[in-house]
Amino acid sequence: MGRSDFDPSYAELPDRLPIFPLPGVLLLPGGRLPLNIFEPRYLAMTQRALAGPRLIGMIQPRDDSSFETGLRPVYPVGCAGRLVAFQETDDGRYLITLAGLIRFRVARELARDEEGFRWMEPDFAPFRTDLVPDSGGFDRAALLGALKVYFQRHGLEADWQAVEKADDERLVTSLAMLCPFDPSEKQVLLEAADLSRRAEAMTAILQMAAHQPEAEGDGPARPN
Repeated sequence: MGRSDFDPSYAELPDRLPIFPLPGVLLLPGGRLPLNIFEPRYLAMTQRALAGPRLIGMIQPRDDSSFETGLRPVYPVGCAGRLVAFQETDDGRYLITLAGLIRFRVARELARDEEGFRWMEPDFAPFRTDLVPDSGGFDRAALLGALKVYFQRHGLEADWQAVEKADDERLVTSLAMLCPFDPSEKQVLLEAADLSRRAEAMTAILQMAAHQPEAEGDGPARPN
């Protein structure tokens, strides 16, 4: 999952970042996240990103049990994604894709402007190594074994040939983003120090989840 020539360098990262708080949605460095944008404030956020460094911070609210009018607190760590694909729809939506670039720690929340979306001052320093491909080793056989049991237990399907051919970084990143883990579990994967620790954490999550009943009827994720 190599870097693009269009990616900013560490020195070019911005000192303020619009954020898109969305529970249960994970973006990791090197991953690709498609998004359907329809709320007016996030349409404005997308337009602002397109006019600037094209970066949006994906971050999870701390609690998705209720959706109130006030601002919900967010987790301390998110991931900045570069807007790499953009399409308008006839019914007034934007279909975009973010390419995960680098994680950030929230230094402080900034004042919102008249368009209503939120801004953060990001601290990228703890995650500078995200800009370098990670080839750290892990127990791939244990991860795939736990994944197969998990998929069988929950009636999920996969292209196992493609899964087994994926390189380590793509495998771990894609599975972490795509598997239907709880928001708190996704946050654990996001905050893992490196690829090997993320793989170890995901193996443990898969092993535990394989023995639990499938969750019923979760409502759709909504931003705040």
